Amino acid sequence: MQIIEANGAKIPAIGLGTWQLNGSVGTRITEQALKLGYRHLDCALIYGNEREIGEGLHASGVKREDVFITTKVPHRELAPPALERAVKQSLTNLRVSDVNLLLIHWPNPQIPLAETMGAMCKMKRAGYARHIGISNFTVALIEEAVKLSSEPIVTNQIEWHPYLDEEKVRAACARHGIAVTAYCPIARGRAVGDEVLTRIGKKYGKTAGQVSLRWLIQKGAIVIPRTSKVERLTENMSVFDFELSPQDMAEIDTLAKPAGRVVSVGWAPNWD
Repeated sequence: MQIIEANGAKIPAIGLGTWQLNGSVGTRITEQALKLGYRHLDCALIYGNEREIGEGLHASGVKREDVFITTKVPHRELAPPALERAVKQSLTNLRVSDVNLLLIHWPNPQIPLAETMGAMCKMKRAGYARHIGISNFTVALIEEAVKLSSEPIVTNQIEWHPYLDEEKVRAACARHGIAVTAYCPIARGRAVGDEVLTRIGKKYGKTAGQVSLRWLIQKGAIVIPRTSKVERLTENMSVFDFELSPQDMAEIDTLAKPAGRVVSVGWAPNWD
């Protein structure tokens, strides 16, 4: 498994996204993913399925210390007392004593970022999280978070796929040694039927989805594709045995469009 290093963290380059993996499906997919070689689980309290993910983790037989676990604090729980309660709830749900990475799920302008970053740093110092990070942060928010945090920020988790140009945010992250984690890396399935990605994939004996993931990995991203199908787990992992040519990378770059974003929530910041 390829590892991305950022500000002291060593993060597996591919992880299992767990959004909407509810009930027995979440437990089964988590267990199977770990048995197939996944070593990175991406969770969030707001997904409402951490108990099931925890069950899959413990049923897999894989040692806890061999799995990189990320979870996220909901944007409504970013005031220090609420944040601490949320973190402890996630640990209880997952049945672990700490997580490898704790993220602010979404920024919340109603709660001072200074207070939130202070609470995040406290969670790390208290031993509940080994590393901290952010998610869905814009360039301005990245700069603010770095200034306010007494602990290193290791990643910014953002929507990123061939249809969305994240150059400005990526550049801001790079300035501070912050890794970029790409969620919706196949654009919620949109990439699967893409003619350009399909054509490029045929040259390598790969699917369009694999090409999308590989494009991100070659750009230095950590990717966290979600799937509820066991057969897709193996497909998503099989992206380290080929390399896209510079010409193919450049052609995929041209797919980005102003309206390329697939995630739309009312509390999103003003994107760069």
